Parts: sequence; C-alpha cells; structure tokens
Amino acid sequence: MMNPLFILIASVIFVIYGGLNYYIGLRGWQAVFHFVTFLSPRVYWSVFWPLSMAYLFSRFSQKYLPVMLYEGLTQVGAYWLAFMFYFLLVITTIDLLRLINHFVQVIPLEIKRNLNPALGLGVVILVVGIVSYGAWNARHPQVNHYDLTIAKQAGPLKQLHVVMVSDIHLGTIVHNGVLTKLVNTVNELKPDVILFAGDVFDENIESSNKQQVSDNFRKLSAPYGVFAVLGNHEYMGGNAEDAINYLSDAGVMVLKDRFQEIAGSFYVIGRDDLSGARYNGAPRQDLKTLMQGVDRSLPMILMDHQPSQLEEPAEQGVDLQLSGHTHAGQLFPIRFITRRIFADDWGLLRKGDFNLIVSSGYGTWGPPIRLGNTPEVVDIMIHFKE
Repeated sequence: MMNPLFILIASVIFVIYGGLNYYIGLRGWQAVFHFVTFLSPRVYWSVFWPLSMAYLFSRFSQKYLPVMLYEGLTQVGAYWLAFMFYFLLVITTIDLLRLINHFVQVIPLEIKRNLNPALGLGVVILVVGIVSYGAWNARHPQVNHYDLTIAKQAGPLKQLHVVMVSDIHLGTIVHNGVLTKLVNTVNELKPDVILFAGDVFDENIESSNKQQVSDNFRKLSAPYGVFAVLGNHEYMGGNAEDAINYLSDAGVMVLKDRFQEIAGSFYVIGRDDLSGARYNGAPRQDLKTLMQGVDRSLPMILMDHQPSQLEEPAEQGVDLQLSGHTHAGQLFPIRFITRRIFADDWGLLRKGDFNLIVSSGYGTWGPPIRLGNTPEVVDIMIHFKE
C-alpha cells in the first residue's frame, strides 16, 4: 500500500506541473494553433498532454515501465522541461506587458488585434532557437585552465598537473558516449592526478551499468591515480554505496571522509557530501576531525561536492578546494540565483592562502541543455614555492 504522504506530495506536484503546462498549452492554442484551420482542439491537446507530462509520468512510473519505454519518455520529457521553462519565461513576460498595457495604453488597439498570430509564431521560433542552441552547447564542453601557486614544498615535486571533472550525471540522459569523449579529453591533457568532484552518476545507476562505462573509467591514465567523492545525486537515488563499489571496481578510489597521502608529496582529501546526512542519518565528519593525521606542511587538496561552509577549509589550512554542484545555473537566468546562494558558483576564488575552484560541470541534470554557461573539464597546474 502506498504511503499517504507520498500520494499527497505526488498529487500536489502533478496539479502544479499540470497547471503550468495547461497555461502554456492554452496560450499556444490561442496565439498560434487556433489559426491552423485543419487542426482541431482535440487533436492539439491529445498531442500536447502526453508530450508535456512525459517526464513526470516516467519518473513516477519507473518501476512499472519497460526500460526502453522509461528511457524514451525520460529523454523526451527532459527536453520538454527546457521548452516549458523558456515558454513560461517568455509567455509570462508578454502577459505581464499586456496587463500593464490594459491600464496604460501603449499599443494601439488595431495593432493589438493583429498581433496574436505573428507574436505567437515569434515566441515559438524564439524558444525553439534557445533550446536548440542550449542542446548544442551542452554537447560541446571546453577545457578551462588555471595556474596556481601554493607556498609549500611538495617533496621533490616542483609542480602538479591536476585535472578535475564534476557533475557528469551518467544515467538515463547522459550516456556512455559522453563519458568516452570525456575520457579521451582528460587523457590527452596527460594529468598527474585525476579528480572527480561528485555527481559522477545521476540517480539511476542501473542505467549506467548497462552502458558498460567501467571500461571507459579504466582507460583513465594518471601516475598518481584517479579519485572521486560522492555528490548529492548519488544519495538521491539511494545508490551511494553502489556508486562507491562501482567506481572502485573501475579503478577510481572514492574518498568518503578520507584522505590519501600521495608520493609523500601532497594530500588529496575527500569529504562526504552534505546531503548524506539527510538520506542515511549519519552526518559527515567535521573537517578538523577528518584531517587528524594529515601533515599540514604538505600541500592539501580537498574535494567537497558543494562549495558551502568555506570557513572550515580556510580555518584548517586547506590550500585548494575543488567543487561542483552549481552547474553555474545551467539554464539562464538561474545563475542569478546560484550567485546569491554560493560565495563562488563558478571559477576561482582566493581567500588568503585558501583557493577554491568551482566547476560548471561536464554533464547536465534534467534538461540536457545549457544556456549562459559551458560544460567544462578543469585543467589546473599547481606550482609549489620553496
């Protein structure tokens, strides 16, 4: 028997989501498709509703659908989420302007009567263009380079070449082909050490297993190894331990509130994700406790998926923290929000001897598009000062 709370939450989500889509569909019919003489309302809505509800339906029905149908609905629905987002932005803006015009007549009545078809078609073309560019942009990652100096000795090392990747979100939408491209890019950079700063997997780890991504991870080559930490999405799907085992089998060491001294020259420290406590009831260690036994005279690189609670690493003398999570907003204009939530939602932040680099991520979550930012591989050359 289903949990009553789950039924209540699901019902509220369906009502809100359905209402927003009805608003989009109604405006689309009134502004554009009403003028298509051979199209009846029944045909219009019978196409619109399955399309607009595909993502939500697939999410709630995953356990009961064949894998191919589930993945197909999820793919279609994920793209619709992007259309939905930008249709809402544009249509709401136009309706607000119409409301203002109702009280302050700016547009002459004659123009207003003839505006609907052209304006509606313009909105459709605009949103299709936005989503198409966003889908292209999401498939063309770039390599961003940073040069840092850490005022410490690192044994015999004069410099260290680090490649960091976050937020791949391997699963139903981001497939093995994306990982293949990533592995090739990373290996071409010839790094000394490779670090994955969380959300390697999306919630559906089984989908990734079927795509044989293990062979791709095993192709990664770095003399000092490949390390990873968990992100919130490994926890959201209840697959955190599976993710650890899966990555370990593929040659990636997962540091869950652990540190690793490397070549007697530097440390890689991995924190459990902040969201872990919410899903397993066990809070992560505070950083001071975690770093007991660390030789603080050596350079310390910390991986923490979410760039939050930055006072801790700064106080504990961490030299470089690597994070992701923010996606730099992923869909414009969401970055205006992430900039307010995080002290640094993308790029390099320096506070005294503490350095933070936040990646925009490599993959996507939800809509497989990016607008206002670019997926990236972070290439870092660290110089050690004697």
